[in-house]
Amino acid sequence: MDKPIVAIVGRPNVGKSTLFNRLVRKRIAITQDDPGVTRDRLYQEAEWQNRYFTLVDTGGLEPKNKELFSKEILGQAKVAIDTAEIILFVVDGRTGITPDDREIANILRKSKKEIILVVNKVDNKKFNDSIYEFYELGIDNIKPISAENSLGLGDLLDDIVEKFQVDLDVINNNETTKVAIIGKPNVGKSSLINRLLGEDRMIVTNIAGTTRDSIDSKFKYKGEEYVLIDTAGLRRKRAINEEIERYSVVRTLSAMDRSDICVLMIDAEEGVTEQDSKIIGYAHDAGKAMIISVNKWDLIEKDSKSYDNFEREIRKKLGFLNYVPIIFMSVKNNLRVHKLFEMIQAVNNNYSMRVSTGILNDIINDAVLHNPPPTDKGVRLKIFYMTQVSTRPPKFLIYVNKSELMHFSYQRYIENQIRENFSFSGVPLVFELRERGE
Repeated sequence: MDKPIVAIVGRPNVGKSTLFNRLVRKRIAITQDDPGVTRDRLYQEAEWQNRYFTLVDTGGLEPKNKELFSKEILGQAKVAIDTAEIILFVVDGRTGITPDDREIANILRKSKKEIILVVNKVDNKKFNDSIYEFYELGIDNIKPISAENSLGLGDLLDDIVEKFQVDLDVINNNETTKVAIIGKPNVGKSSLINRLLGEDRMIVTNIAGTTRDSIDSKFKYKGEEYVLIDTAGLRRKRAINEEIERYSVVRTLSAMDRSDICVLMIDAEEGVTEQDSKIIGYAHDAGKAMIISVNKWDLIEKDSKSYDNFEREIRKKLGFLNYVPIIFMSVKNNLRVHKLFEMIQAVNNNYSMRVSTGILNDIINDAVLHNPPPTDKGVRLKIFYMTQVSTRPPKFLIYVNKSELMHFSYQRYIENQIRENFSFSGVPLVFELRERGE
């Protein structure tokens, strides 16, 4: 289900980053760090009372000069309004209200979003009394805290999770496979969606209530129903600074969080960019099924080796995604667009695939026979058995004698053996080690 987005806004030096670090400290990492997966520290998953949300820090905007000061923090506030469900407006309880605080408050109040005014650095009784002056900002919900000393954070978190709306439409559509079209601006996301929805009159209904900077459309393909999530709204029309451009990635994350399959569109003339790598790395970490679509292939001068060379280049830059299928297409010329649908259907089937324990253990026994597990200080890793415990993504439990003996490379070897026997194309596999007796 869609994770709500909570944004932290405020002028520099009010303690936004400290608050961010305190709130995400409880984060539970589900997958291990894979080499090559970069994470942008701007956003993190946070959890409170078993409710999960994406926390966004708009910190780090230190203006180069005083003239830019107000402009940049106001720009930041506007982006937070665009993307977040709840806004934590942080002010400094020691300094009191500043003109910049007033200006940010004016913008936030007009947004009709849920706003919590977080008065930070309130770590004793004297400061506690001074919070009343902040009612002047016109925001009723005020929470005094000290991020540095972790005071008042429990109350703040209670208030945050209480405000999350349960989106009934998202719940009702849980059975429908959701496909997010992701990628940088101008790679052809909107054109692809128009082409997909316009073809064969696959009729569109915009789903109310599920959109947040992205447009959801229902369509049918070969009797199966899908929801297409278009993140094309990512490009902002007006010129904005780099920090805010980078922050727009958060909207893509929101779309990915509620999708099953992510189709990353790459511009054939530009190749894989750093932003592509970050976005698809997040999808990989989140256990999403994936397809890479290289668009504008008609603009490339080709010879007999063009496909192979381009694919090799993508595999090199996205080394952790060797299992993801690549399709070369031209939306403009309607080249191979129908193939993308076949691929979505195949990847969706792989995402739900379940392998019986008997077959898995045949694969394991065979793998161990051909390449014995590693030893450490005379103790050899023993694999007792493996079983698949869930799908979407497929998750496997491996029962071993000592989990620390399982090197990353040997786990990758086991994964490759499973992939050789079963397609699992486009699908990340998740492994969890259990020591016998646990």
